[in-house]
Amino acid sequence: MIEKIENNIIDNGACDETDVDKEAIEQYLSEVKSAVRNNRYRIDRNSKRQANINLFLDYVIDEAKAKEIILSLTVMDFSKILRNEHKGFEHERLYVFGKDVRLLERSGTKERTVSLYIKFNKLEDCYVIVISFHEQRYPLTYYFR
Repeated sequence: MIEKIENNIIDNGACDETDVDKEAIEQYLSEVKSAVRNNRYRIDRNSKRQANINLFLDYVIDEAKAKEIILSLTVMDFSKILRNEHKGFEHERLYVFGKDVRLLERSGTKERTVSLYIKFNKLEDCYVIVISFHEQRYPLTYYFR
């Protein structure tokens, strides 16, 4: 089923949403969660992923909390599928989810609702790279809502 979805990626990098299947997204999410539970994942926090770093600097959040958030994702949090635009990796599909979570500000005393943008790349060996794990820059459209 996931192959059917991946074959319907359109030129602008987004998925042809008429062919997104709820069961396929549930299967993908199940595989991601299995990898996360087995510590077969990483959250990118390099110089190209400053927004990911900022989330951990701006809020009281650690790896355990991030893992908990990922494991709490549901098919209803799914937004879209993108084509990897990096040369040599165009065959990879990146799945985007969003999640509203309550986080405590690191410099302050307020807890607030933070809308997260979470983008996964699940490799063939079922290792998951969390490419994006940061505050949304713009509101997401959720496919199944």
